[in-house]
Amino acid sequence: MRRALCWLALALLLPAAQAQDTLRDRLKARLEQRRADKAADAPAAGGLQELQVQGRKVLVHLPAGRDATQPAPLVLALHGGGGHAEHMAENYGLQRKADEAGFIVAFPNGYSKFPGGKFATWNAGGCCGDARDKGVDDVGFLREVVKALSQRYRVDASRVFATGMSNGGMMSHRLACEAADVFRAVAAVAGTDATDRCTPSRPIAVLHIHARDDTHVLFNGGAGADAFRDKSKVMDFVSVPDTISRWVQRNHCTAAPQRTLDAPGATCEANRGCAGGVGVQLCVTDTGGHSWPGAPAQRRGKAAGSAALDANDQIWRFFEAAAGRP
Repeated sequence: MRRALCWLALALLLPAAQAQDTLRDRLKARLEQRRADKAADAPAAGGLQELQVQGRKVLVHLPAGRDATQPAPLVLALHGGGGHAEHMAENYGLQRKADEAGFIVAFPNGYSKFPGGKFATWNAGGCCGDARDKGVDDVGFLREVVKALSQRYRVDASRVFATGMSNGGMMSHRLACEAADVFRAVAAVAGTDATDRCTPSRPIAVLHIHARDDTHVLFNGGAGADAFRDKSKVMDFVSVPDTISRWVQRNHCTAAPQRTLDAPGATCEANRGCAGGVGVQLCVTDTGGHSWPGAPAQRRGKAAGSAALDANDQIWRFFEAAAGRP
């Protein structure tokens, strides 16, 4: 009888103990998740946060003094072919500009076969490298990057932009062609249009910046002597004038271009009277080669960027104007 009573008491206590264990496990899991979220939100070296999207690294800089309750503009900054996200983040001055202007800037990594993500490329259409040769869906990837960032931070969906250097600039042109529903405007530096088909879902503002003495992506078309050593990894680049002409036609711009900047060593011309009120703008520097104008640092062996134009200032003014905030 005593044994039966013990079994009965145990049977009555067991559900309560199990419920307590379940509650304890839930609380433990919740605490671990909070710790993980806190760790993910903590800035890494250099004030950058790191996310993973589709197995690729995305470095994120949140502007100093950001009000997390207010939606902020978002700029994707795409590195050049053979580069990687860290180089773009550390050497082009975009983090400083983000602090000054109050936008979130993200540095996604292109496709790379190496574990660390180095020597990465973008599939911008006709260029470049393994990303192109493997048919990597970089448009889909960058859509997912915007989605992931919008879920994590308060992003102003009406002010999402893309910019890029060289192959990254070419990728920006492709985003304008295939993701105009996501990006309000794009700006390419030293990377011309590499698409063979382009049917934007809506008019989109496009800025292109290029040096006349670029020895990689030649101003008047073709791959220069300093492009990838393996010519099969690049293409016969479209010229800068043809790139602008394509966008003038796509956006149905009717007005003649107007000079908006005439400075020693640099000029800018804007095509207005375009569908949807968008603009197509070209800024040209006399010197600077295959570099980011105004950047504090360049790759070893490359010419210094032109000091006649600050690409970051020019790009952000263009983006703000495209969003109706001159």
